[in-house]
Amino acid sequence: MIVLIELFLYLDEFLNRKTMAKSKVNKIFVIDTNVILHDFQCLYKFQDNDIVIPIVVLEELDKFKKGNEMINYHAREFVRELDKIAGDKLFNGGLPLGKNLGKLRIETGKPMPPEMKESFAEFTPDNRILAITIHLVKHNPERPVILVTKDINLRMKAKSLGIVAQDYLNDKVEDIDSLKKEIEIIEKVDDALIQKLYNSEEKLLAKDLKLKPYANQYYILKGNKSSALAHYDKATDTLDRVEKVRAYGIDPRNAEQTFALDALLRPDIQLVALTGKAGTGKTLLALAAALQQEEQFDQILLARPIVALSNKDIGFLPGDVDEKIGPYMQPLFDNLGVIKNRFKPTSKDYMHIEEMQRADKLVITPLAYIRGRSLSNVFFIVDEAQNLTPHEIKTIITRAGEGTKFVFTGDIHQIDHPYLDMKSNGLTYLSDRMHGQEIFAHINLVKGERSYLAELASDLL
Repeated sequence: MIVLIELFLYLDEFLNRKTMAKSKVNKIFVIDTNVILHDFQCLYKFQDNDIVIPIVVLEELDKFKKGNEMINYHAREFVRELDKIAGDKLFNGGLPLGKNLGKLRIETGKPMPPEMKESFAEFTPDNRILAITIHLVKHNPERPVILVTKDINLRMKAKSLGIVAQDYLNDKVEDIDSLKKEIEIIEKVDDALIQKLYNSEEKLLAKDLKLKPYANQYYILKGNKSSALAHYDKATDTLDRVEKVRAYGIDPRNAEQTFALDALLRPDIQLVALTGKAGTGKTLLALAAALQQEEQFDQILLARPIVALSNKDIGFLPGDVDEKIGPYMQPLFDNLGVIKNRFKPTSKDYMHIEEMQRADKLVITPLAYIRGRSLSNVFFIVDEAQNLTPHEIKTIITRAGEGTKFVFTGDIHQIDHPYLDMKSNGLTYLSDRMHGQEIFAHINLVKGERSYLAELASDLL
């Protein structure tokens, strides 16, 4: 009798699993142009669900194929990927994307449905994508149809028409609050333990403080009578003291800046992320550290992405190429000017910077001009990295040769890119994915040091 009961239970569970497997319905994802320009490999990020590319998306991609920016590269690579998938086949019925993946098809244009005519006067590319999505919803009532776009306004328009729409979630970071707490304050530490940091013959073990740190974590230790700044060395499982040091005329003004300079000057840390609001000294510290170590590198590169403001490209600016990009690069020259002004124009240090610029050992340039270069034995600072996509960050770092150190700086609260936010930008993605790696350090700078006025404006306005 017991055997029969167990057999029936087994059969019941087997049939339930089979029913659930049959009931699983694969989704249809409609992909907007900006998703492709964000990640040209997005086709392979939707598991076993089907993907639809509206024909208007191919038209829009055609406009982006020429150029040196990363979005131009993504447009070209995506078209090549489509050609590889299609070969000499037609998209009729969809083409398989690979093992455990869905199918891909191109959906041709559809007329504007009545509900859209009542709401939208023009048949813009976005509205053409909406029309195709509505067509798919009506002709696939048994399957969920989801529009994927990084355009918030398009998502709102879709939802107003009853269409499910979402952001591209593949490279979004869920918990950004943890990235802001890289520096930990430990209160009520035994003064005898803190003194170990000041004694070169003794080592302060992480277990002495009952800590569970990650590689290159920084601490502020406070006792009753003493305190210390400390860095965790994963290789030895010990804490070492972080001292305030000057870098090419620049002194750290607070604990965060001291930690930042420590990470920038440590040769075993090859990748550094500095985040924080305007005026916290991110770029200045990175440049000062680079100049302090310039003999160890063949070149210092300081670059930033060009993100046109007010929806205008740099082409609208007067002058030649150098004059057009000048306004975008000026903040970097301003930081260099701060360092140069620490010295007299006749001093050795001042003239050395001038000579480095003339000899192209110190180069300030738009990030797009770096593409294709071999980056060996270079101290490479990328400013305003919050305006880069995760794929752009990956492309830059994977060009690193031997002896190269990368520093990415930026404020994730000040993003100029129309399709990035605090959770999806490259700087956040980098800090999240590299967290805990022995060659990586992330410092979040909080206290502004530019001026009291700048600090007050940053906090209140």
